Amino acid sequence: MIVRPQARRATIVGGLSVLALGASLISPTPVATAAPQADATADQAYRGQVQVVPGKNAKARVLHGSVFHDADRDSVKDRGEKGIAGVAVSNGRKVVTTDRNGNYKITVDDNTTVFVTQPAGYQVPVDEANVAQFYYNHMPQGSPKLKYGGMEATGPLPKAVNFGMVKSPATATSEQECIIGGDIQTYTKKEAEYAANGAFKDLNARTGYDGCGALFIGDIVGDDLSLYPGIRELTKKLNGPARFLPGNHDMDYDAKSRAHMYDTFRDKFGPTYHSYDVGRVHVVSLDTVDYPVPGKSYNGALGKKQLEWLKQDLARVPKNKLIVVAGHIPLLTFADQGSEQHQIDEVKQVYKLLKGRKAVAVSGHTHSIENMRKGDSMAGWQDIFGVAGLPFQHITSGAISGDWYSGKMLEGGYPLAVQRDGGLPGVVTLDIKGNRYTERFTVRGDKGADQMQLGLNTPAYRDWYRKNKPATGKPKPGTVEALADPLKVSQSELSGTWLTTNFFMGSTGSKVTVSIDGRRAQKATRTQPMTGEGQYVGAEYSDPAAVQEQLVKGGSVADRSMHLWRQGLPTDLEVGKHTATVRATDAHGRVSTEKITFEVTE
Repeated sequence: MIVRPQARRATIVGGLSVLALGASLISPTPVATAAPQADATADQAYRGQVQVVPGKNAKARVLHGSVFHDADRDSVKDRGEKGIAGVAVSNGRKVVTTDRNGNYKITVDDNTTVFVTQPAGYQVPVDEANVAQFYYNHMPQGSPKLKYGGMEATGPLPKAVNFGMVKSPATATSEQECIIGGDIQTYTKKEAEYAANGAFKDLNARTGYDGCGALFIGDIVGDDLSLYPGIRELTKKLNGPARFLPGNHDMDYDAKSRAHMYDTFRDKFGPTYHSYDVGRVHVVSLDTVDYPVPGKSYNGALGKKQLEWLKQDLARVPKNKLIVVAGHIPLLTFADQGSEQHQIDEVKQVYKLLKGRKAVAVSGHTHSIENMRKGDSMAGWQDIFGVAGLPFQHITSGAISGDWYSGKMLEGGYPLAVQRDGGLPGVVTLDIKGNRYTERFTVRGDKGADQMQLGLNTPAYRDWYRKNKPATGKPKPGTVEALADPLKVSQSELSGTWLTTNFFMGSTGSKVTVSIDGRRAQKATRTQPMTGEGQYVGAEYSDPAAVQEQLVKGGSVADRSMHLWRQGLPTDLEVGKHTATVRATDAHGRVSTEKITFEVTE
C-alpha cells in the first residue's frame, strides 16, 4: 500500500508512480490512486513504484532524477527524504553514479530503459506480483504494432524519474540465499498450473531468500507472450523479490528489428540486462540472445552495447565481491558443447572482464543440470571458442518446466518431465557467506533430500535402447513398449552390467561409491571426466532409469550426461535379490545416500 502525501498526489501509470504537481496531472492511462499504507514492519514487503514526474519538452534527451531513501514508503520523493549517493544508474550502455545528494543525469533516446543497481543494504520496491521495480522505460511513440502489444507510448521525456529505496537488513547481511530458476516456459495456461503446483509451491513454502530473491533466467513463457500475466500470478506468493531476464522464447518475433524484439518483455518485467547487489555479492543479469540471425533464427551473443555496459558496470564493483553472472544461454555448456549457437560468442571477452575476480556463472536454456567447475574442459570449447578450461564455476540450473512438462502425471499435479540429462526439474540455490558460496539443487516437490537417481545398465537394456531410440527427434508417447524386468540380470551377463548413479549436482571433485550387500564399497567411475574430451553419447553413457521413462512416455532421451557415474556388478553374485547402497559425496563434502534392489537370475 502507498501513503499519499497531502501536498502532492501520486498516480500509477503503466506500472510507474507518476507525480503530479497541482493541476498538471497528465495520465495516458486510467488512474489508480495510491492508497495509504499501514505502519511498515521489517517483515513486510516494500511495495511501490518508480516515481515519474511528467515533462512537456519533446526534444529533451537528458533525463534527470534522484535515487532516494523512501522513508515513508510512498514511492514519492518528499521534502526531507535524503538522496543516496554513489548508486549506479544506467541507460543500457553508460553507467553513471549519483552525486552526494543522490541526483543523477543521463542521456536517453526514443527507445531507452533507464535502471538502477540496487546497493547492498537497500531494497527497491516490488509491485503486487513481487516483481522488482528499478527501471523506467522511455518510448515516446510506443512500440510498433506487435502481436502481444509491446509498450504503450510514454510521451515526452519526464521532468524527473526518481528511484525510491528503503533500508534493508535482508540485503545488507553477508549471508544470502539466491534462488536461480530456469525455463518456466509455459506454452499454455495448463502448464502454468503445473509450474504453480511444482517449483512455485516449493518456493512459496521457503523462506530465507528475502534479500537476494529469485532470479528467473529466461524462457519465461514459450513464445506466447499473452501468458506473461500468468507468470506474474505465479510470483505473487514468493517470499522475496522476483527478477527476470529474457530467453529465446520471450521475444516479439514479429518485431522488424532487434530494437523492439523484447518490448513486451520489457513492459512486463523490466530491462533485458541489469545488475543488483546484496551482501558481498554483485549479480549481473545478461541478455544472451541475439535475434534475428540469418540461417540460425537466434544465436548466443551479447553485442557491443551490452559488453560496454558490462565493462562499466564491473569497473565500479570492489574486487573483493563475488560476481554472479546470469544469462539464459550459457557462456559455455556441456549439453551443446559442439554448437556455436547455444553458447556465447563473446565468452573470452567476458572472462577477460572477470579475470582475477571471484565469480560463478549460472544459466538455463539446455533443459539439463550442469555443475562444471574451474578447470573443466571439453573439446568443443577449445575448437569453437579457443577456451582450454573454465576459469570459474559454471552452473546450468535445469528447467522448472523440465522436459517441457512431458511424461506421466504425478500426484503433486505436474508431469515427471525428466530432462535431457536424466535430471528432474527443480531450482538451484546459491548459499552465500561473504564472497564465498555453495550451490545446491532442489528437485521440484522435494525439500532437498533427492539428489540422485539409480539404475541398472544391462545388455538387455542396451539392446532395447538401440531398438527403440529414434534416429532423430524425440520418441512419441505410446509407441515404445516398456523394457520387461529392468532390474533383473542373468548371472551370465553380470560382467556386462553396471549400476548407474545420476548425481544431479555431481561435478569434478565429487565421489560416488557403491556397496553391494554390505561388501566393501567400491569407487564408481564418472562417465564424462571433463578433461578435454568430446561428448560420450549412447546406450553405454545413458541413464537407464531416465531413458526407460522417456522412450515410453515421450520426451528427450538422456543419452549423455556430465554427472553420471557407473560401477560394474561383481561377477560372483548368487541367484536372488541384492541391494546396492550408493553414497555420493559432492565437491563440498556433503553426503547423500540411496539404495536400489535388483535380482540376479540363472
